[in-house]
Amino acid sequence: MRILALANQKGGVGKTTTAVNLAGELVRRGQRVLLVDSDPQGNATTSLGISKRDLRATTYDLLMETADPASAILSSGRERLDLIAADEDLAGAAVELVGAERRERRLGGALLQISAAYDHVIIDCPPSLGLLTLNALSAAHSVLIPLQCEYLALEGLAQLKGTLERVRDGLNPSLRILGVVMTMYDGRTNLAQQVVEEVQRHFPRLICRTLIPRSVRISEAPSYGKLIAEYDPLGRSAQAYAALADEVLQREAL
Repeated sequence: MRILALANQKGGVGKTTTAVNLAGELVRRGQRVLLVDSDPQGNATTSLGISKRDLRATTYDLLMETADPASAILSSGRERLDLIAADEDLAGAAVELVGAERRERRLGGALLQISAAYDHVIIDCPPSLGLLTLNALSAAHSVLIPLQCEYLALEGLAQLKGTLERVRDGLNPSLRILGVVMTMYDGRTNLAQQVVEEVQRHFPRLICRTLIPRSVRISEAPSYGKLIAEYDPLGRSAQAYAALADEVLQREAL
């Protein structure tokens, strides 16, 4: 089982959109995938069309060790794609875990118990570098960083790289950056191209070939509880996430 965390402390960069649609594309390649919603906003949960009102067990319960991991798994309604959901209760975990033993390793311990059932686990991290994200990075084999094609996003990337180095030093020596994927790319603007070129200059081996385009359709899909491949299968965004899934599998094989 490969565990991939999608992390960036900056909000609005396409983490959830990428996590959900990458999970869907890996399923289309025959993988058994578990999507873990580790954001108290629960956007990955609602993006799959699952209501947060009737959840029995969530990521919060795994972190607090109050539920068996298997009991928290929900079917997404799609073959080979399951979910561990999140709701606003998860926001309290960061406070409640402050004095707890193994506080950064709770999620990894829970996922280890269900590792035989999946080929891939995709963790959608919150837009912060707190305990929720640290749990994801401690559990993960690798991290994929979605980066919006805007100039200020570059400052956050340097900060995130520093955090990942500290996680490697203290919690997870085997963690590696799988790649940086540029999101909300608009090839008609000079700024988008300049940001891509800047990331290529500073991180030539990390930047993914695949560029995720800015798209109204991909913004609409979650409101229908659909993946972009279900909502607009022939569109540019669906094709981009299909290409990203192929690239992720290639990078993991290296």
